[in-house]
Amino acid sequence: MEFSVDQIAEILEGTVEGDGNLSLTTFGKIQEAGKGALSFLANDKYEPFLYTTKATALIVSNDLKLSKPINTTLIRVSDPYAAFSSLLEFYEKSLLSQKTGIEQPSFIDESSSIGSDCYIGAFAYVGEKCKIGNNVKIYPQTYIGDNCKVGDNTIIYSGAKLYKDTKVGNDCIIHSGAVLGSDGFGWAPQEDGTYKAIPQLGNVELEDNVSIGANTTIDCATFPDSPTLIKKGVKIDNLIMIAHNVVVGKDTVIAAQTGISGSVEVGDSCIIGGQVGMAGHIKLANRTTIGAMSGVSKSIKKEGEILFGHLAFNIQDYMKSYSIFKKLPEINRRLSELEKKN
Repeated sequence: MEFSVDQIAEILEGTVEGDGNLSLTTFGKIQEAGKGALSFLANDKYEPFLYTTKATALIVSNDLKLSKPINTTLIRVSDPYAAFSSLLEFYEKSLLSQKTGIEQPSFIDESSSIGSDCYIGAFAYVGEKCKIGNNVKIYPQTYIGDNCKVGDNTIIYSGAKLYKDTKVGNDCIIHSGAVLGSDGFGWAPQEDGTYKAIPQLGNVELEDNVSIGANTTIDCATFPDSPTLIKKGVKIDNLIMIAHNVVVGKDTVIAAQTGISGSVEVGDSCIIGGQVGMAGHIKLANRTTIGAMSGVSKSIKKEGEILFGHLAFNIQDYMKSYSIFKKLPEINRRLSELEKKN
């Protein structure tokens, strides 16, 4: 990377305070960055480093007021964290866009179509009647089954597996080891105590701008007309299990090791912490927040509610209950003393 401060400011639609001709060649933390590095300040906790950093330039808020002189050039924007994230995304895409062509050995069925400026790595497999959009990057050892569709500018990293009929929108990212479209956990108990598999005939669909973390699995739906659906803008972390017939609403984020049971409907703009477990066939209202390691067994109807605990319930009620729980040893001691007196 090599950009001038002015060029970075133009990309971010920011304003420069200092020397806009300085050269930037790398990124760094505000407390560690050196000459040629670009960093940012978005958390007040790190503000003391503003006056000691050796970074060539910093992305800061338009509202930031300086209390003493600084030795670095500033790029002022409305939201430093979002701007820095956008810049890293821009830089990553500029690196990835350099990769094009089809490496060998790889297999692409002759009935499938590949868009322009694509990259397909060695040992990748693309099955029958697939449609791969423009500027798609498919890294080595990726499997794409029959009749899959992958939208423009999507990146599929090494070792990801897309079962047949999987549909992926534009600008998606699927990380290594992710599996989309494996069978839902459907087993019918028999009179002799055994289980018979219930065929899973549906598929998985990702809308645009979805990110799927490494080693995450998303099961196909039971019926063809009702896919397991991940809506626009959803961000899913590593090591997450999403069962058949689940619908995840747009702009929801889900942290690692969460398990979502079959036929759950997650609303829009929800925040789900790590290691959350959800029972099947429940619904979460829009903007529901669930704290880490919580268990949810019932539908949440009120929008914007924050849940925590096992089983999860209203966070304020939980905190009140927990304050009593912490006092139980003392309460028990006092109760025992009263019993002895009586």
